[in-house]
Amino acid sequence: MKKGIALLLLLAVCLLNYVQHDVPDQDPFAFTDYSRLHPVKVERVVQGHEEQQLVALIQEAKQKHLTVSIAGKRHSQGGHTYYKDGIVVDMTSFNRILSLDPAAKTIRVQAGATWADIQNAVNPYGLSVRTMQSQNIFTVGGSISINAHGRDIRNGSLIQSVQSFRLLNADGDIIEVSRSEHAELFPLVLGGYGLFGIILDVTLSLTDNEMYTITSDAMSVEAYSTYFKNHVLANPAIRLHIARLSVAPDTFLSDMYSMNYQVDPSVPLQGNDRLKQRESWVVPSKLLFNLNRSFTWGRDAFWAWQKRYFAAQQGRTISRNNAMRSESEFMEDRQAGENDVLQEYFIPVGNFAAFVESFRDVLRQEDLNLLNITVRYVNRDEEAALSYAQADMFALVCLYHVPLAAGDQSQVTAAMQRILDAVLQHNGTYYLPYAPYPKLEQFRAAYPGQAAFFQMKDRYDPGHVFMNYFYEDYKGE
Repeated sequence: MKKGIALLLLLAVCLLNYVQHDVPDQDPFAFTDYSRLHPVKVERVVQGHEEQQLVALIQEAKQKHLTVSIAGKRHSQGGHTYYKDGIVVDMTSFNRILSLDPAAKTIRVQAGATWADIQNAVNPYGLSVRTMQSQNIFTVGGSISINAHGRDIRNGSLIQSVQSFRLLNADGDIIEVSRSEHAELFPLVLGGYGLFGIILDVTLSLTDNEMYTITSDAMSVEAYSTYFKNHVLANPAIRLHIARLSVAPDTFLSDMYSMNYQVDPSVPLQGNDRLKQRESWVVPSKLLFNLNRSFTWGRDAFWAWQKRYFAAQQGRTISRNNAMRSESEFMEDRQAGENDVLQEYFIPVGNFAAFVESFRDVLRQEDLNLLNITVRYVNRDEEAALSYAQADMFALVCLYHVPLAAGDQSQVTAAMQRILDAVLQHNGTYYLPYAPYPKLEQFRAAYPGQAAFFQMKDRYDPGHVFMNYFYEDYKGE
């Protein structure tokens, strides 16, 4: 047994040495995003550092007939943050905490601030973010531009946490946008992928930091919807939830486990709220995930490790802020000619098991390297113009390892579109920040409000100062 484990680790170390090189894009002068799928030449990249600089940049772009795209961490994977021969505004240096009101539970931050910056600022006051992605590495401006969601099951998508923001529009004017000022823009910009202007700063609602006790449960796919409604959603003390769906051959898309974070008033926040600064177990987790990425048998090993990890969390206590600082380093991968890409499907709660069955059928027929599926819950959102949660939904966050060559990508695209057909057949939608595999008609079916959205884009920005490939791919004629 010990020899087998040693051999497994030796193979993993060799594999890690092979894949751990940070491989540049083929053209060192091209600009791209995390996907590396569509590198293009841009006019230049500008670091945002103060408002008048950005106003002058918009005026210059208009005079020279250039386009402007807005980038943060560039984890959107469909060309949302750049456009050919245009100006890219990198907002990551525009990142100050502007004000914090602990009594009102609000914070105002520049758009380039990360969620980690916010957590560091609010944690000493016993406060926490309401909604954000599972990782805290992303910028606030980028997150509200995609209307992000995460583990919180009570506060919905990020639009519900935003009180107001200031926007630099296509006329070069800075305007305040809220549900009462320039209200028409509020649901367009939040989830609008940078097409209406540069978000300068955002005022967010906060919530209390709390101590949670973790519980973990295993179940079948068929049992999950009932389990979630009766044991998770029905228990108001459970604030955060996440589940994983097996991609291991022996239990492929049939077994699941969940992790719940329940308020525990017996554990004091004081003395237990120190923020976790470093990710733990990165190297062994990366080793196992590389086996999961590269070998079919590695998925059984990784799934077994995941189940043991979740079981080990049973009864552990953790603060909300630390629960919302989840690990991601172990999944980083930069192989030449290959990459990990995300696709995310939103399925009505009652249709979950039926969709997974259809999903399984498609995957068994297609040559897709599916590495991981995380399941989250998102409340119905009737506010965002491009709402992905048109009912109470389960979000299936799927990580695929794909080749980047054009010929291989054609096969990947066809397979992804088959999956999207199954999503739509089960009254689902999909998330727009990722690689643009869906056909135009699939996009229109998933987002019935898209025509009005693009009409408003053209009305507020008739000269198309703000431009990206999401607009080009899906505006249509």
